[in-house]
Amino acid sequence: MIITSAANPSIRQIRALRQRKERERSGHFFVEGVRLVGEAVALGMVETLVVAPDLLTSQFAHDLVAQHAGRTRVLEVSTEVFASLSQKEGPQGLAAVARQRWLDLADVQLRSAPGWVALVEPADPGNVGTILRTADAVGASGVILLDHATDPYDPAALRASMGAIFALQVVRATFAQFAAWKRAQAIYVVGAADTAATHYQDPIYPQPLVLLMGSERQGLSPDQQALCDQMVHLPMCGRSDSLNLAVATGVLLYELLSQSRRALLSA
Repeated sequence: MIITSAANPSIRQIRALRQRKERERSGHFFVEGVRLVGEAVALGMVETLVVAPDLLTSQFAHDLVAQHAGRTRVLEVSTEVFASLSQKEGPQGLAAVARQRWLDLADVQLRSAPGWVALVEPADPGNVGTILRTADAVGASGVILLDHATDPYDPAALRASMGAIFALQVVRATFAQFAAWKRAQAIYVVGAADTAATHYQDPIYPQPLVLLMGSERQGLSPDQQALCDQMVHLPMCGRSDSLNLAVATGVLLYELLSQSRRALLSA
């Protein structure tokens, strides 16, 4: 039976997942698009598939629904109902309600270069999604979100991550917990600030490590900088006095990747 009313209780419940409060209460999130839903299904995170038959043109999507229909709840909806849920231009007719996945800080291990990224109170979900995508691109293990960070399962973060949210481990903790963990585990932490004396390309970084980045507006506080084993700055040669958080993080991650690659080639 195809659901044709946007006021259907199941549809209203799914639509509520646009709000962070409901995502945190339920531990679920809404994801759409053939690629992202496929990755969530592969990881066993999906509880409900939402399908608009008239929009579904992908053979992969048809096969995915057919393979999982027997063990996963499937809601068939009209094009109009799907549009009421979708936040994409040109919706593909496949979405899902999935369980969030979090790792405890105590279980974080630094096994391979470059390591992890830790973000102090990032406010922009697009930045968090882009950082997840970049961290995945350089082979980082995951992202640690500290204090009042934006939600990585926000729709804007999911879109910006391009599926990296499913490839990486994600942790949330307070900065105090992070500081205690760093000291107990003797973790090497590199931070960035425009006031740091050291150019980001000058040090030889011991990897794996944790790259600690401050919020878009405040950066790292003096206490947060004091926790770092190395503070570096990115040069600003034009009129701008700062970089976007995701761009700055990307520059530093690729410097870590470059150093790791050079170390392998010279070994």
